[in-house]
Amino acid sequence: MNDPTLRRPIGSRLRFWALAILLIIIYIWAFRWMQFEGLQGTAKSVSVAILDGFLHPDWSFVYIPEGEDLLRGLLDTLVISVLGTFVSAFVCLPFAFWASSNMSRLRPLSGSGKFVLSVIRVFPEMIVAILFIKAVGPGSFAGVLALGIHSIGMLAKLFSETIESVDHGPQEALIACGANRWQVIFFAVLPQVIPQFLSYSLYRFEINIRSATTLGLVGAGGIGTPLLFALQMRNWNRVGVILLGIVVLIILTDLVSGWLRKRIV
Repeated sequence: MNDPTLRRPIGSRLRFWALAILLIIIYIWAFRWMQFEGLQGTAKSVSVAILDGFLHPDWSFVYIPEGEDLLRGLLDTLVISVLGTFVSAFVCLPFAFWASSNMSRLRPLSGSGKFVLSVIRVFPEMIVAILFIKAVGPGSFAGVLALGIHSIGMLAKLFSETIESVDHGPQEALIACGANRWQVIFFAVLPQVIPQFLSYSLYRFEINIRSATTLGLVGAGGIGTPLLFALQMRNWNRVGVILLGIVVLIILTDLVSGWLRKRIV
């Protein structure tokens, strides 16, 4: 009975049931204070209307020669995400080197860079878009700025981690030959990290194109603007065709981006 091999399964089972009971208590406590007043009287009719709109999309909205349509909205969304990713991929480079611990002899210096990147990542794209709309007005330009600034936080974090994992051999060889700091960065660090930088930028582009579809809900351009109008007017047929277009756009960009990342890395 004193064999530890016999006590270990019993201890693991006790931990499992203790954790399960704790989770059950938390769920009971959480649902107890939820205020649920039942379904609305129109819930059934609205649900049927939404489902009918999704099953019968408004195909006439795909292309309208004299006005805004689905294709123009998707193209606007694509351009916003491309430009936003392009801006962030270049602007985040100094932040990435700032936050890299192996690029500075002072630990507080790289720590302050990591802190700044954490602060940038705190604000969602929607909040940043609203701020830029107040500054430059509604439209696609505000969407580009919102995606570009917001993406700096995550891209620079990934870039800095890539810089910290580089092989130090080429740097030491150049330093031994008398190279200065900029020469070490350009000829020893960047050749190692550029393929991974491009891969991360393409991955961020996939995320940005999803974010760009919702920025129009606050007036930052893209397909989100006609989607908001269709939702407000309860035009579920148009909502269905817009969501279908968004799905097709995201699938195509994911396929292209995934193929490019495999070719790069």
